Amino acid sequence: MKFAKLSTLALAIAAAFAAPAQAQSNKELMDELKAMKQRIADLEKKLAEKSAADAKPTEKTQERQWGMTPEQAQDFNRISVKTEALEDAMEAQGLKGLKIGGYFDPTWIYNKNQHSAGFQFLNRVSDDGYNYDNGYFGVANLDFQKELDGGTKLRLTLMPNRGAGAIADPDGNSIVHEASASIPIGDLQTRFIFGQIPDWSGYEYVQGPLTKLVTRGLLLDFTEPTVYTGAGLEFIRGKWDIKAVLANYNKTKNGANHKAPVLAYRVDYSKGEFNGFGFAGVHGKAGNFSESAIDPNTLEVIPQDDTRLDLFEIDGYFIRGDWTVQGQIGVGRQRDASIVPAADGSLRDAKWWGLSALAAYKFEPRFEGVVRADYINNKKNGGGLLQYSVADDRNGIGPDPALGCAPGALVDGCDEGANRYALAVGFNYLMTRNTTLKAEYRLDRATLPVFIDANDGSYKKSNHLLGASVVVSF
Repeated sequence: MKFAKLSTLALAIAAAFAAPAQAQSNKELMDELKAMKQRIADLEKKLAEKSAADAKPTEKTQERQWGMTPEQAQDFNRISVKTEALEDAMEAQGLKGLKIGGYFDPTWIYNKNQHSAGFQFLNRVSDDGYNYDNGYFGVANLDFQKELDGGTKLRLTLMPNRGAGAIADPDGNSIVHEASASIPIGDLQTRFIFGQIPDWSGYEYVQGPLTKLVTRGLLLDFTEPTVYTGAGLEFIRGKWDIKAVLANYNKTKNGANHKAPVLAYRVDYSKGEFNGFGFAGVHGKAGNFSESAIDPNTLEVIPQDDTRLDLFEIDGYFIRGDWTVQGQIGVGRQRDASIVPAADGSLRDAKWWGLSALAAYKFEPRFEGVVRADYINNKKNGGGLLQYSVADDRNGIGPDPALGCAPGALVDGCDEGANRYALAVGFNYLMTRNTTLKAEYRLDRATLPVFIDANDGSYKKSNHLLGASVVVSF
């Protein structure tokens, strides 16, 4: 810039003395000098403005740097306005924070001893009871989850005929599997929970998309509760998740002379990215369906009041790469709920303990092989499992039926209940992102001949089952 100033000044001086031969007055010389000074000042100002313009991009240059033409900028503005309008409309219609999902899994089952084969889908639990060949499959599920401003969460899951509500309801008319709410107290990690909440015991889930085989294990079917209706708290602290409720056990409403709730709890610990463990328990009074108490005058069954129930289980998992390994151990006791009474006719306790383990390996990203093994020790007092206080020759629960054990007609061997085993082997194949094909062979065995053959009425120690299902979720 200094060089430009000197050059301009030199040119001006040279122009001033280019014609020395001309005679000029002092006034004319002064006027020309003033004019040159003004021109020099103007040139310096223009040079300064140009330098500043070069250092700072113009508005057009900035537009080019955004990579947008004026037309594209207008389109972008229109999109922004429409997006804001859609967000406002969703909030006004209550759709903000709403997630809708679900699945259905029509299932085909072959049961050798029952001499039955066919599809199961939306069949009523109340028509056939809850059995290992008629459990949480053949379901249509619709799940609504909503999160409000402030962190409150609501959940409504509909599962007609096959859900927790239908199993707990004596008439099987409820279509609600879950209807629960979770409200923050002070922070998002401390919550008040209430409503109808499905049981959370064990490593197995009831939802088809979350299970690897068609049927469920013995522990889930016969030693775990179904649903709680009540209120409690949930605490999330780091890797720990702790929740507990005071609730009705398997009832949406207690009847007359039933007023004591149960305490149900669940604790989970995520040790790392791949493994963790948990435990759950239930303590309180629950329905006793024992038919062992007989009125000596009328020989009719005396209905039992709710009796003390204590359940506890521990489960864990390891999931890494192609491998999945899960396991569970559980114990249970219910007062005065055994299948066989004492020799004097007094009621005795139902007691049991069990183990379950599952291993799965993905041979290919879409193809997974699975094996599950279950065992329940149910030998005490003629047997008796959770809500199974009467001999059941379809599920293999109770003493040897050939002995004819009945109150007032007990013989040697009636005190012994059948221990149960089950081995399930199968696979699942991911057909599409939302569709899974499952197939399973299952062998059920018992230490006593407690499985009835529906064809001739004989009893056997084992039964065979084949199952297949297609699980479509969204």
